Amino acid sequence: MATLRNLKIKTGTCKRILKELHSYEKEVEKETAKTADMKEKGADPYDLKQQENVLAESRMMVPDCHTRLEASLADLKGILEELKELNQRGPEIKEAQSIIAEVEALFQSTEG
Repeated sequence: MATLRNLKIKTGTCKRILKELHSYEKEVEKETAKTADMKEKGADPYDLKQQENVLAESRMMVPDCHTRLEASLADLKGILEELKELNQRGPEIKEAQSIIAEVEALFQSTEG
């Protein structure tokens, strides 16, 4: 059964994964710049290879976060619908709707 507490937990999960996704995206940008800088300066091939591995790992995490965020969003929407059917009210509902809108906007901007 859906409760406001469950909604709050699912909302928090969605927020955390969204924050994690943004963090990995920033890390990819930073590591890409660092790799390009190392190539420009003619860094040691071993060091360059290690840096490329770090960059590859960061890049792999972005789609993983995206997938987890999609699943979390689906859970959040499901609980929100159940609570709406039960005519539940509270700040948790508004916060969940806000996060859903934010995540959907992110998905639309990455698709387009």
